[in-house]
Amino acid sequence: MTNTQVKLAARPVGNPKDSDLIIEESAIPIIQEGEILIKTKYISLDPAMRGWMNEGKSYIKPIQIGEVFRAGTAGQIIESNNPDFTVGQYVTGGWGVQEYAVSTGKDLVKVDTNIAPLTTYLSTLGMPGMTAYFGFLDTGMPKEGETVVVSGASGAVGSVVGQIAKIKGCKVVGIAGDQEKCDYCVNELGFDACINYKTEDVRKALKTACPEGIDIYFDNVGGEILDIVLGQIRMKARIVICGAISQYNNTEPVKGPSNYLALLVNRAKMEGIVVFDNAANYGKAAREMAGWIHEGKLQSKVHIEKGIRNFLPTMMMLFSGENFGKLILEVE
Repeated sequence: MTNTQVKLAARPVGNPKDSDLIIEESAIPIIQEGEILIKTKYISLDPAMRGWMNEGKSYIKPIQIGEVFRAGTAGQIIESNNPDFTVGQYVTGGWGVQEYAVSTGKDLVKVDTNIAPLTTYLSTLGMPGMTAYFGFLDTGMPKEGETVVVSGASGAVGSVVGQIAKIKGCKVVGIAGDQEKCDYCVNELGFDACINYKTEDVRKALKTACPEGIDIYFDNVGGEILDIVLGQIRMKARIVICGAISQYNNTEPVKGPSNYLALLVNRAKMEGIVVFDNAANYGKAAREMAGWIHEGKLQSKVHIEKGIRNFLPTMMMLFSGENFGKLILEVE
């Protein structure tokens, strides 16, 4: 029995390619006292992965050349020499893109698949859900009746933001790149409207959907859409910068907002968020969101692809918009 691992071989320029990664087979380590062996079941695919491949200063150190590719993971304990963990338990963590992992148990979270499917702990009850929860509630600071716009609206983060906004009594307008995704946001998630940026004039559509302007914009895409939204914000608006997926594979400098003076005119605030800053409060957020799931107020949609050797083409689905819902790789 061997362990398949995906490692970073080179730092990509533009879109990552096969030669930027290496797939290795190695023996599964024998666990020592205090250690456990985990069989990976699911790997989380997130836009932030592209940034982790780059050298340079960021909120987290880059993946090193020759290192197992960093990823959120969920799996089952198959051997244990640690009294705090038993064989058969399910855990989540960040042991990366590999079939098996040895751990001391540090930074692992035990999860109950009787409460929610294991995949939910990588989506709504995992990093995307935590990003949405803290980014929207703590940084967006919503008030009942406000108008919220969220880009990447059907994605793992955006869909949760929109649903929490509805729970908090806000008007919610999504932006997505596919009509099926827009229909999902409105008909199943309860958004008030959703704009298809590939077929509609976003500037005009936003004016129609948000005639009094925008109070909160939760930005997952950056680029031109951020600029358009800035032109329609209200006094004291809050712009939450979560990501800029439209810019991640650029070979030229990132396109920044030319309309930034709207922040001055409207005394508005633009603030970036990193989910890890809220790690101490993950438990509180998970309990509240689990309650919303139980009440039917918060839905979770996952898109599962299979096979660890399909890691790169699966990750690239994030940047082409092929995935519908939280993208997860099942390790067979």
